[in-house]
Amino acid sequence: MEQGGEILIVTTVIIVVVVAFLVILFTVFQRRKNKLLLEREEIKKQFEREIAETQIEIREETLRSISWELHDNIGQLLTLAKIQLQQATPESLQEITETIGKSLTEIRALSKLINPEFINNIKFIKALQLEIERFNRLNYINASLNVFGEEQEINQKHGIIIFRVLQEFFSNTIKHSKATDLKVELHFKKDKLEIKACDNGVGFEVDKVALKGIGLQNIKARVKLINAKATLKSEPQKGTTLTINYYF
Repeated sequence: MEQGGEILIVTTVIIVVVVAFLVILFTVFQRRKNKLLLEREEIKKQFEREIAETQIEIREETLRSISWELHDNIGQLLTLAKIQLQQATPESLQEITETIGKSLTEIRALSKLINPEFINNIKFIKALQLEIERFNRLNYINASLNVFGEEQEINQKHGIIIFRVLQEFFSNTIKHSKATDLKVELHFKKDKLEIKACDNGVGFEVDKVALKGIGLQNIKARVKLINAKATLKSEPQKGTTLTINYYF
């Protein structure tokens, strides 16, 4: 009888220990699960905040571009047309028509930028093409865009972030680099899109300037949200290259 009682006690203890272990294991699992869900929710919120901020920045950059074009380009064309009209002769009518035609072309280009749908539903490659065309049209810089490989669809929100990052790079190139050429290449590969933007400007020492200037850490933080990586290479008098690897 005593041996049977001991077996019962041992069995009971084992069962209690096993149950306690399972309860602890379940509790730890639940906590980790809840923590993971909270982290995912926070990442989602952070991503949505970043998208909203990026759209605002693109809108502000667009308004600045519109202001520059109205003043530096369309304003000058219309002023020229006015002068030509004041001095008009039958022989100069063709020249006046061409000047007014250029003005209308510029206004149509601006109308695309003004359209809210362009900002909210911006298609990455189309937006990039318009940006490159604008640089060339306004003689800001000699810019080119080349696409290699079989083009693949890019997530709409991801495209907005990539476009804004490139827009920052372009802005720094035009304002500070003293570059004459800007080349942008899109390499579509099986599992990723490699984007290279390079200028032939004065360059800089990345370790000393990047954090204060182009904001490399900000760029890396942004692209990390969309499963991408960014690297910036530059040397004094050898230009600057921004490479973004976006994984599908």
